[in-house]
Amino acid sequence: MKLSFQIAKRYLFSKKTHNAINIISMISACGVAVATMALVCTLSVFNGFTEMVTRSFSAFDPDLQITPKEGKVFDPSGTAFDKVRQLGAIELVSESLEENALVKFEDRQVPAIIKGVSPNFDKLTQIEELIIQGEYKTEDGDFQFGVIGAGLAMSIGVNVGFIAPIEIYAPKRDVKVNLANPSNAFARSIVYTSGVFAMNQQKYDDQVLIVSISEARYLFRYEKEVSSLDIKLKNVNSVESTKKEIKQILGDKFHVKDRFEQQADAYRMVNIEKWVTFLILAFILIIAAFNVVGSLSMLILEKSNDIQLLKTMGADNKLIARIFLIEGWMISILGACVGLVVGLILCLAQQYFGILKLGGTPGTFLVDAYPVVVDFGDIFFIFLTVSVIGFITVIYPVNNLRRRLSDSSVSKPQ
Repeated sequence: MKLSFQIAKRYLFSKKTHNAINIISMISACGVAVATMALVCTLSVFNGFTEMVTRSFSAFDPDLQITPKEGKVFDPSGTAFDKVRQLGAIELVSESLEENALVKFEDRQVPAIIKGVSPNFDKLTQIEELIIQGEYKTEDGDFQFGVIGAGLAMSIGVNVGFIAPIEIYAPKRDVKVNLANPSNAFARSIVYTSGVFAMNQQKYDDQVLIVSISEARYLFRYEKEVSSLDIKLKNVNSVESTKKEIKQILGDKFHVKDRFEQQADAYRMVNIEKWVTFLILAFILIIAAFNVVGSLSMLILEKSNDIQLLKTMGADNKLIARIFLIEGWMISILGACVGLVVGLILCLAQQYFGILKLGGTPGTFLVDAYPVVVDFGDIFFIFLTVSVIGFITVIYPVNNLRRRLSDSSVSKPQ
């Protein structure tokens, strides 16, 4: 193996008789390098967007969330839930009630999601960091307030400080519709706008209106039911262990979700996009790797005399085939290493210095520069992929060489 490697290295870096072979070998390595660099940059950018989504959701979503497996609401009282609240890892538990309703302001009306929350909701999440106008407040004495998403506020034309309240209409669950007077089938509530929040996530900004849970229960005709129990932990590193404890206490009737599971669709979409893009670039890498086939085939033709000489000196067919197999692999590895180094330099420069900007005006987007996060697990996976593709592509010319070596025309002279 050492002899094969030494000869292959000499063939790779020595000057060829025909300069075209040098050029083709360089082009082959450059093609692999460019494709590898594209893989590194693309996966790192997707990692950056994933982290950006994670940070955005973490300001709104609890560490753990308990929801029912059947139905929309459940009663959070009872011995089991008391045990959950007494777990040492839990800092606080907040109740939440979500339902669809019609939101109306003056002559504009749109469907929305009404999210009723407990008084300690601001301690559970970082909602105050998302407020772009006004303040976070859901009730003040006898007055009920609402914190509205920026997109929803724009749709109905409401803003902080408006005297007119927002009207909320929801169908009464336990009342049949009277065709003579259908308005009696709807419950009505009014709230004043105390603040506007923005997460730069359409799911929240365009649909959610946050009110007190008491107002949500009044509107939707519930007594003490909730849609979810939202949990904040003392230590975020205890998520998995606390999650298992809660599941053991509550049994199989409830879901216990961490932040990733609460936003499973969003993370799944980002990951699908990431790996579909990886597959597309991998196909481009395969095309680039086939340049190695042409380079290796031409080198085999040029080294026909050397092959004959090696056979005369006692080299067997296996040794000769291994020399060119290693050389083809070395071209791919050389391109992969160059591509990885260049890709890492570009990604780290973008990650720490933000060279490539998103638009010309700072503050236009959630971030001013393309988000990039280098994951060295991805780097290893890319290197492994390039190595495997490079190894597979050189098998064809090497197998042709083996067949030629087995013919009488290249056999050892008698």
